[in-house]
Amino acid sequence: MSSHEPRSIVLVVDDSPDTLRMLTDAIEDAGMTVLVALDGEQALSLTERITPDIILMDALMPGMDGFEICRRLKRNSGLSHVPVIFMTGLGETEDIVKGLDAGGVDYLRKPISPDEMLARIKVHLANARISQSARTALDASGRFLLASNRAGRILWSTPQATRLLGTIFSDFHSKAYVLPADMQAWLRLSLAHKSPTQSKPFEIKSPGSPLKFEMSVISQTGPEEVLLRLVESSTNSDKDILRSKLQLTQREAEVLLWIAQGKSNRDIAEILSLSPRTVNKHLEQIFNKIGVENRTSAAALAVRLLNGR
Repeated sequence: MSSHEPRSIVLVVDDSPDTLRMLTDAIEDAGMTVLVALDGEQALSLTERITPDIILMDALMPGMDGFEICRRLKRNSGLSHVPVIFMTGLGETEDIVKGLDAGGVDYLRKPISPDEMLARIKVHLANARISQSARTALDASGRFLLASNRAGRILWSTPQATRLLGTIFSDFHSKAYVLPADMQAWLRLSLAHKSPTQSKPFEIKSPGSPLKFEMSVISQTGPEEVLLRLVESSTNSDKDILRSKLQLTQREAEVLLWIAQGKSNRDIAEILSLSPRTVNKHLEQIFNKIGVENRTSAAALAVRLLNGR
């Protein structure tokens, strides 16, 4: 490892001092930093202050078992991307499946082979970094993308998608938000489809507004991660109507459309990735072009035009 590269942080959750000693020695010798938690409460408390790069989790411990600890960690969007490798002496397939269902990416059978453990850690660290880099690039591109697990729980979303989801769902919160039941059913059917990306998009109506959206499956990026895309299905036609009938630019039509939904300048600035000052300038142009003096009159005119199409 280059001296300029940050040391990877490995959190080991195990109640056995002997196992902890062996794992800590092997991981530190490999040039990584080790954090130790003896039980679930310690693990949850520690991860509130420090985000590890990967977690080794004993499956069976007194009190809260490793499966429940993993589920709780994965409900935190700041930790949902962190790979969890289960360590287990259990040989039953159902126990391995239980670990994967809880959010784990892999498992190691006890007694642990240090060489095998380090090899698996390196593979999952590399995969996590690639995934995180791709996610950062998507965030920067401002696309309306999000990921959920197979049950419909949101794992992450780009800033643009987060703002749009907040517009569609009044109770949306990016941490541990679960899609509504009808969308969960659509997701299950889509993933059961021979080609999920070719399945029919889910149509969403934004309450109290003329806007409609479609959610579609882009790909399944992991055993428990599905990449989804939001598009405004009817917004383009609405924008075209306002642009054509009122002689507006495309951006002015977008601003007016959001004004018609009661959005504030700050909200519009965030949704369209503009500065509030730019939104104000667009509003001045809109008022001049359509011959009104305030946003209420502008919104009323837009609604009349759209309802009378």
